[in-house]
Amino acid sequence: MAAEYALFDLDGTLTDPKVGITNSAAHALRHFGIQADPEELTFFIGPPLYESFEMFRIPEDRMEEAIAKFREYFEPRGWLENTPYPGIEKTLEKLSDAGMRLILATSKPEKFALRIMERFGLSKYFALICGAPMDERKAGKAAIVARAIEEAGITDLSRALMVGDRRHDVEGARQNGLDTVGVLWGYGTRAELQAAGAKYLAGNLAELENILLH
Repeated sequence: MAAEYALFDLDGTLTDPKVGITNSAAHALRHFGIQADPEELTFFIGPPLYESFEMFRIPEDRMEEAIAKFREYFEPRGWLENTPYPGIEKTLEKLSDAGMRLILATSKPEKFALRIMERFGLSKYFALICGAPMDERKAGKAAIVARAIEEAGITDLSRALMVGDRRHDVEGARQNGLDTVGVLWGYGTRAELQAAGAKYLAGNLAELENILLH
């Protein structure tokens, strides 16, 4: 049975944000006297920022400072250091033309998600864009997915699938009664997605289209 709704993650699913996010993370960590190679910071892609900063033992009372330093780099330039995955727009067009309702459900602050989607001409394929508030701790992935389901008016959850590349996407969907397609071109591994409970795995866009359309 073809899905009627597809909820998409952004980072690592529609676009590759590696350069901008890892440069922003390295910039923030330097503020705390931590030298880190951006190439070693890809785990910042996907989870809420505070989860990743906790790995460096940034104290809770300085977490807002860490996130502000991340955005000090990200807001003027980091969001531009990003690119859509090859072929993703064609896939979105195909899904949209087939009558599927596409919804963005991302842990990235909605302000930045809108900016990125509009820059790459992807927003026109989406009926709804749901992101986190600027204080990401106020809305985890499950809350964002719940809001997307409510605002889209989805009542039959069996007709909807979440599409994402990290365990947070799978877990956030599962907490709302949705199955997930884990994509393998992003920053989560096959093992991570399977352990989280992804119902399907897609190694490329053709496989994703086949799962969603059939």
